[in-house]
Amino acid sequence: MQKAPSTTFPDGLAALAARYDGFLLDQWGVLHDGVRAYPGAVVALEALRRAGKRVIILSNSGRLGSENAAQLAKLGFARELYDEVVSAGDDARDALAARDEPFHHALGRRCLLLAREGEAHLAEGLGLDLVDDVEAADFILLMTMDPPRQSVAGWMDVLRAASERRLPMVCANPDLHRASPDGGLQEAPGLVARAYEQLGGTVRYHGKPEARIYRSCLAKLGLDRSRVVAIGDSLEHDIAGAQGAGIDSVFIGGGIHRGEIVWDGAAMEMSSCLALFARAGRSPTYALPLLG
Repeated sequence: MQKAPSTTFPDGLAALAARYDGFLLDQWGVLHDGVRAYPGAVVALEALRRAGKRVIILSNSGRLGSENAAQLAKLGFARELYDEVVSAGDDARDALAARDEPFHHALGRRCLLLAREGEAHLAEGLGLDLVDDVEAADFILLMTMDPPRQSVAGWMDVLRAASERRLPMVCANPDLHRASPDGGLQEAPGLVARAYEQLGGTVRYHGKPEARIYRSCLAKLGLDRSRVVAIGDSLEHDIAGAQGAGIDSVFIGGGIHRGEIVWDGAAMEMSSCLALFARAGRSPTYALPLLG
C-alpha cells in the first residue's frame, strides 16, 4: 500500500508565500464566520497582495459572486485584496446557461427552486420557468438555505415527492455544514442533496470538490499548477478538491473541523490533526490553525 503523504505544520501563511504565486481561498470558516472576519484574515490577504500574489476567493456559496464580494466588503475585506470571487452558484448558472454537458443538456426548462426567501433572482437569465409545484417541475435547482428556518427536515416532503417523479437535482452548494458565529455548525444545502440521493434521487453537484470549478479558477489564474495552492477548512471539499485538481492545499483547523481537533490555547495538537486526516482519508500539504 502506498504511504499517504505527510502534512507540514508551518509557523504561518507567510512561510508559504514565496512558494506560490496563486492562492485559492475558501470564504466561510477561513476568512469569516458570516458575521465577523477571523483574527488576522484581513492582514494575511494584505500581505499576499503586497507580495504581488494572485488571489481568488473560491466559495461553495450558491449566491452570485458579486453578492459574496459585497458581503466580504461589509466584513472588512476590501475589493483590492483579491482578484475575483468564484462561487459554486455561478458555476451552476454557467453550466445551466451553456447546456453543453449531457446532464444539463437533458434538463427541461421548468425548475423548482430551493433557496432562501427572496432569492429567486439566482435563477434569472437562464431561460428557466420557475414553478412552485413538484408536479409541474422538470428538475430541482438547489441554490441556498437559511438555517434553522429552512432545514433538511423541512424540505423532506418536497424531496420525497420529487424522488417519486425521478426529478434530477442541480446542487449549487455541496457544503454539508458551515461554521456559525457561535462556534457551532449549521446545515448547508449539500446536506439536502445528500438526503435526496438517499431517497434515490440523482444530483449533479457544482463547486468544490468538483473538477469543473477548479478548471475555471486555474484558467483565470493562468499559472502552472505547481505555483497554485488552495486554502480551506473542509477536508471533504477544499482538500479533496485541491488534490483532485493536482494542486497543493492548506487545511485551516479553526473552521468546521475545529471540534474534532485537540487545542492547546490557539495551537492545534499535531497528533489530533493527523488522526483526523487519517479518518477522512485526506492529507493536506500544510495545516494551520487560522489563516493569519
